[in-house]
Amino acid sequence: MCAIQVSVRKLNSSALTAGQMEVPVRSLALHQLYYDPNIENKNLAQKWLMQAQVSPQAWQFCWVLLRPEKVPEIQYFGASALHTKISRYWGDIPAEQYDTLKMQLFSQIAHFASGSKIVLTRLCVALASLALNMMPEAWPGAVSEMVRMFQEEGGEVDGRARCLALLELLTVLPEEFQTSRLPQYRKGQVRGALGSEWTAVYPLLQQLLRQPDSPPLVKARVLKCLSSWVLLDVPLNESEGLVEASFTALADPELFDTAVEAIVNTISQPDSQRYVNTLLKLVPQVLQLQEQLRDAVQNGDMETSHGICRIAVSLGENHSRALLEQVEHWQSFLALVNMIMFCTGIPGHYPVNETTSSLTLTFWYTLQDDIMSFEAEKQAIYLQVYRPVYFQLVDVLLHKAQFPTDEEYASWSSDEKEQFRIYRVDVSDTLMYVYEMLGAELLSNLYDKLGRVLTNTEPTTTWQDTEALLYGFQSIAETIDVNYSDVIPGLIGLIPRININNVQLADTVMFTIGALAEWLADHPVMLSSVLPLVLQALGNPDLSVSSVSTLKKICRECKYDLPPYAANIVAVSQEVLIKQIHKTSQCMWLMQALGFLLSALPVEEILRNLHSLITPYIQQLEKLAGETPNPSNKLAIIHILGLLSNLFTTLDITKQEEESGENAPPIKSAPPQTGPNPVVVVLQQVFALIQTVLSKWLNDSQVVEAVCAIFEKSVKTLLHDFAPMVSQLSEMLGQMYSTIPQASALDLTRQMVHIFASETNHFPPIKALFESVTSVTLTIFQQGPRDHPDIVDSFMQLQAQVCFWFLISFTLGFSLLFRVLSLKFPEAPTVKSTCLFFTELIPRCADIPPVGQVVQEDGKLLLLAVLEAIGGQSSRSLMDQFAEVLFCLNKHCFALLTVWLKEALRSPGFPSSRVSNEQKDTFSQQVLRERVNKRRVKDIVKEFTLVCRGLHGTEYAADY
Repeated sequence: MCAIQVSVRKLNSSALTAGQMEVPVRSLALHQLYYDPNIENKNLAQKWLMQAQVSPQAWQFCWVLLRPEKVPEIQYFGASALHTKISRYWGDIPAEQYDTLKMQLFSQIAHFASGSKIVLTRLCVALASLALNMMPEAWPGAVSEMVRMFQEEGGEVDGRARCLALLELLTVLPEEFQTSRLPQYRKGQVRGALGSEWTAVYPLLQQLLRQPDSPPLVKARVLKCLSSWVLLDVPLNESEGLVEASFTALADPELFDTAVEAIVNTISQPDSQRYVNTLLKLVPQVLQLQEQLRDAVQNGDMETSHGICRIAVSLGENHSRALLEQVEHWQSFLALVNMIMFCTGIPGHYPVNETTSSLTLTFWYTLQDDIMSFEAEKQAIYLQVYRPVYFQLVDVLLHKAQFPTDEEYASWSSDEKEQFRIYRVDVSDTLMYVYEMLGAELLSNLYDKLGRVLTNTEPTTTWQDTEALLYGFQSIAETIDVNYSDVIPGLIGLIPRININNVQLADTVMFTIGALAEWLADHPVMLSSVLPLVLQALGNPDLSVSSVSTLKKICRECKYDLPPYAANIVAVSQEVLIKQIHKTSQCMWLMQALGFLLSALPVEEILRNLHSLITPYIQQLEKLAGETPNPSNKLAIIHILGLLSNLFTTLDITKQEEESGENAPPIKSAPPQTGPNPVVVVLQQVFALIQTVLSKWLNDSQVVEAVCAIFEKSVKTLLHDFAPMVSQLSEMLGQMYSTIPQASALDLTRQMVHIFASETNHFPPIKALFESVTSVTLTIFQQGPRDHPDIVDSFMQLQAQVCFWFLISFTLGFSLLFRVLSLKFPEAPTVKSTCLFFTELIPRCADIPPVGQVVQEDGKLLLLAVLEAIGGQSSRSLMDQFAEVLFCLNKHCFALLTVWLKEALRSPGFPSSRVSNEQKDTFSQQVLRERVNKRRVKDIVKEFTLVCRGLHGTEYAADY
């Protein structure tokens, strides 16, 4: 093994030559790849073998590796090398060698027909690739010749092995076409040639599938071959006989799975809806599977029931409109719909006892969508037939959405519970669509059933029945406007009567109340019925998400009706926050809820509530600020700062003033607020404390980010009402950033400049802040910005958004040099922000003389950086951004760009050694020609970058 290791390492360290391509060495490398336990040696061997595979010598050694005395692993590598050379380096093969290569491959496939299956498959793929490259001109009738070659008697290979080899070849041919990297114009030609060859394939498959003495293995390969060929859009009527035979094969357990795939693939092809007569013949064949389906369900055979359901759903989902339009066959289609209904309601709980029902949900949406798309007269006829079906569907879906017993649910794994949760979301979405067809009658239906369940004293009624009906209401109310429904008042009246003795039921009660928050805003008298339930649930950690999110919705939608309840809501919220009942994210939501609530109160009450609410946290923060920094008190500080920032995110008295205008209902109106904004009052009170915290934690980016978040969210919410804080915050930000620069400070600066820079009163502190952060950042650039991509990213965003207000009066000087360096960062967000800056800057060349001057002085540096990136220095995913910079230069600095491009592209090997002078000239002319069409410039850049990287025309470029 040591000798192998040395051999491969030696080969890896130097260029591959013909002398080094000795087969024993390759065999040793393959042995090392497959059997050496050392992962480093495996990787080394793999790297060398990949080089060998694409080398010119591969044409010779691959045949040697296929010799009978070699082990299958080595033979497989030889076959793979052949496929690689044919599929990726077709241009290397002289046309006069096509036929020789073809006959060699036929010979090898015949030999391996009785040998290793994996090698046979790889050789078939190689021949398939050869055929695709030669069709149709160089090898017309390729498939017919393949069939003829393998049907001829002779040789040592028995008929069954030859037959299986032919089926393998015919199967991989369409699959290879699907993944081939043929140019687009060739794809259309080859697809047409393959389609015309179906006449040679169909009789063979038909004969083998219907032949009584065909072994199951052969029939299975036939079905797999059919699945492969229908992907080429073979007309459904031209495969009708094979589909019928596939239905017959479903009775054979050995063929069931492959028969299902063949049928589903065939009837799922988009083009098949044109062949209505064939589809009508398939419906009875699907209906005949109902007995097999029922037996499978009864016997717990999930695989069989799943497969039959897939067939029924594929036919219904893909062709519902075509089959609906055949009105004389409405009964057979209705029978198919009822068969799918059986699949939807299949017994058991998803995903533990069954996995089939989820397949049907999309069908119900498709059917409804097709029915509702008919003209009114026709639609009315279909609704008469299918509305009862959809009412039945609602019952089935709510039954399927029911939770199992507590004991059974406790035995489920976390993954099963999560899959069930997602399944219920899918059911919820389906119910939402069903409402579009059934309308208000659906809500009345659910309400009547809920009323009966809640008044039913029989022991057969379970909490699951109640929960499922509420879940139905919730599903609809979350997305549909139910404000005009006459059953919602009754539902709100029923909710307090529910015996909530289960967490899942309680959760659904909460989410249902939350879904009705908008309705409650229009019917505030009903708040007293449900608000106590929500406040009670706040104290239960198991209901954390549902109770807090529901309270937040109520506080957001109903805030002008909540003042009578405000003291109670604040008190309960304070209690659960102090007891730390909820996780961090729910605490933040709760603070947002309180922000909405307080926004509707008079300023005096807001301040009073704020004082009682945040005083404990301010006291705790003062204590923490005096302690020596450690991980524990860091988390506590970030938590408190997060609570404050989330509270200030939603506490907005300006909205109150806006909404209490002329058109607002009288009960919603409130007197205009006077005096300073409560948030500003609080921030001014705690400003010194925040500065103290920062002085201790200034080198911790998370704490700084949490501090900046308080002010950033406050600025975004209050906008110009934040004015009293501008001067002191600008000063603090400048000091923070000068001491230890951090990206979050730049992001906050961007918000401040955006809102206040245009106001005369606030211009001096904002300008001083901007100049300060710019000066510090330019120092970072001079010292080497590579270790601070986040700062560069935020700085370029700041510059792109706001720097033009300062360009004329900017005293620090303005150069593009350091900003150009940002284009060379490997971090994509930084490069994108920098490109955005330049696309904002360049269009101002003519309007602002200082901009025109710096672009004239440093523009060539910018162009060189852009060309370097296009030449291969930056990720291909960023080419659109660089193209936009190039487009801006061309549009606004055409004369300069013409000179710069000529000078830059004159340099040998720039921007890549792979491009010729002619290609550079073509690129330059194409770019300079496009001063209007940005999309075209992006295409030109993408094309040129592929040439620069040596990828043009390769498989890597095909999807670019």
